[in-house]
Amino acid sequence: MDRLTRTPPRVADAAAGMAAVTAPRRLQLEGGRPWPLGATVDAAGVNFAVFSAHASRIELCLFDEHGEQELARLPLPARSGDVWHGHLRGAGAGLVYGLRANGHWRPEHGHRFNSHKLLLDPWAREIVAPPGGFDWHRPHLGADARHPTSRDERDNARWAHKARVAGDGDVQAWQRPAHALADLVLYEVHVRAFTRALPGVPEAERGTYAGLASDAALAHLQRLGVTAVSLLPVQHKLDEARLAAMGLVNHWGYNTLAYFAPEPRYAATPRPREEFRAMVRRLHAAGIEVVIDVVFNHTAEGDEHGPTLSWRGLDNASWYRLPPNHRAGYENWSGCGNTLAMQHPRVLQFVMDSLRYWVQQMGVDGFRFDLAPVLGREAGAFDRGAAFFKAVAQDPVLQGVKMIAEPWDLGPGGYQLGHFPDGWLEWNDRFRDTARAFWLGGDCTRGEFARRLAGSADLYQARQRPPLESVNYVVSHDGFSLADLVSYDLRHNEANGEGNRDGHPHNLSWNCGFEGPTTDPEVLERRARLQRALLAVTLLAQGTPMLAAGCEMGHTQQGNNNPYCQDNALTWLDWSRADDELVDYVAHLVALRKRFLPLGPRWYTGLVDARGRHDLTWIRRTGEAMTPEHWNNRTSRILGAHIGAPGRGSAALLLLLNGRDMDIEFVLPAGRWVAELDSTDARGRVAWQGLGDAAHEHEHERHAATPYPLRARSVVLLREAPADETDEAVGGPRP
Repeated sequence: MDRLTRTPPRVADAAAGMAAVTAPRRLQLEGGRPWPLGATVDAAGVNFAVFSAHASRIELCLFDEHGEQELARLPLPARSGDVWHGHLRGAGAGLVYGLRANGHWRPEHGHRFNSHKLLLDPWAREIVAPPGGFDWHRPHLGADARHPTSRDERDNARWAHKARVAGDGDVQAWQRPAHALADLVLYEVHVRAFTRALPGVPEAERGTYAGLASDAALAHLQRLGVTAVSLLPVQHKLDEARLAAMGLVNHWGYNTLAYFAPEPRYAATPRPREEFRAMVRRLHAAGIEVVIDVVFNHTAEGDEHGPTLSWRGLDNASWYRLPPNHRAGYENWSGCGNTLAMQHPRVLQFVMDSLRYWVQQMGVDGFRFDLAPVLGREAGAFDRGAAFFKAVAQDPVLQGVKMIAEPWDLGPGGYQLGHFPDGWLEWNDRFRDTARAFWLGGDCTRGEFARRLAGSADLYQARQRPPLESVNYVVSHDGFSLADLVSYDLRHNEANGEGNRDGHPHNLSWNCGFEGPTTDPEVLERRARLQRALLAVTLLAQGTPMLAAGCEMGHTQQGNNNPYCQDNALTWLDWSRADDELVDYVAHLVALRKRFLPLGPRWYTGLVDARGRHDLTWIRRTGEAMTPEHWNNRTSRILGAHIGAPGRGSAALLLLLNGRDMDIEFVLPAGRWVAELDSTDARGRVAWQGLGDAAHEHEHERHAATPYPLRARSVVLLREAPADETDEAVGGPRP
């Protein structure tokens, strides 16, 4: 239906301050300019610029303020290269619009133009959702369901998402904490799940950006001492048709529809953009950076059976990777049906524009890229010198912004841990799996475990990358929670509606003798010790630590290791059951890391320094140095690190680890050692109370061949005390 719609004589949105627009038959689009892409307000009106290399015509469709009635349809009058553009004089912020693209319907050649489908502007900054939410029963498919090679000619405009022209295009002023990597402690958190049941947050603000910025939420973050929140996706998302049919939602949000707009379901007000900015300012004022998870590997349109919402209808052959021998389908390197074509310059521009927008106008301090190898694929194989990485490296806006990769996807050669460019941090799943194996009875050697504790040199040092680029974690949103990791041998994902087939079956978990909840005190004590040990190695190891929200309070998901579709009490943090001692323990670990940075920011050599000390020596329980025979032992779970050059302070440190189920004696090097951490205590307190206590004084005066009572399943951190340090100074744990 290629015509100018006859409509009532006026379009206005007084609430948003939109200037009145005259009757459609008198509306005129002037040529405008081809940049920037999207809708841009200026003194005279609104400029529209839309990329499509293969369309024959692009139409701008104007709607009433609620997006329910199409009032006008105007062809964009000018084209510069692959950008269609026009300037609508007299329009302003608040105008609701969509796009229609005319062109060939030739799926076998990759073209899926269908002017009967209203399309969302990929650069949209504000979204008008359909009344009652997106309805999958409406005609959103571009292809006829009965005849997939034919177009579906039913109009979907009434039920489609639209864009609202946004004002306030000026770059915002942000007072950023800008922590050095050595000070970064990441806290991965879901905006909704974190505060949905948090006391002290007003009911209307629970589960929202405002809730995350509340006094109660900030108090917990500051109590822990974390320096950055890493938010699961906060860009406008869409629930998949399968989930909607089961009454579920995409809780995690890895199904993006609008890459410039905050998710409105996390807003307590009708203005999610302003609420998000206010949240960022409060977090910044508390010394906490904001990192957001972004999903540039695929879009919410899915595979060839999915809906036509935006990119597919605007220029399918340019936006997506299509198999050369089957251009009616899609490369599915994301596992979600499609893959964005990052090798295309306009797709690259889209990603870069979005990143700059979230830094400049939304205030974020970093990005975690989901399935990040997709970003570096041009001809197909991953390339750390790909155009995207070069664009990021030279972009002045993105200098100092933290870039974190999930270093795997489903494409050819999809596992790229350690292969990202200098300056990029990477989720290190080898640290995760080795730490789990060491403590929970899996298969690993002491050598492998020590390698992960010391920054994963095999992955980063040879490429001249610092150890801090390894993001060390034991649990994340994806998989068992920490409490469940030591409570379940098997996944229990029945609530997801997939017959317990979803979620990873190989978790390296251990139920400690009983599957699921129990009142057995021996099992509970074993689980508690293992949680504390795993948290200790995460926060004290060399690299950048990441905690998953809830790991510090005993959060359980009842054995569900893939609760991506569970927006309910299963994923909401249950603050009423929080383990307060465990929270204190984690805060103590974070404080120790900040104070000592036990394994520092630089690589260790094992050489002797000017003071005659080795910078790092690995030792056995006998106090002797490790040999190859001991490194390759797959059964021993006892290890010590004598750190002569910690990251902060001049005093040497001893990190002792006992993964066995029995207490042992560990011979310490000669010296005067003070305990700073004993993970067997619920809050990490140490057994020794200070040199002034005669009953324990001999335990502080350590000499060669003097054993230390290292308890089962424990991590201990000892500090060497100078001879002139007073008894009072060395006594007791640090707060």
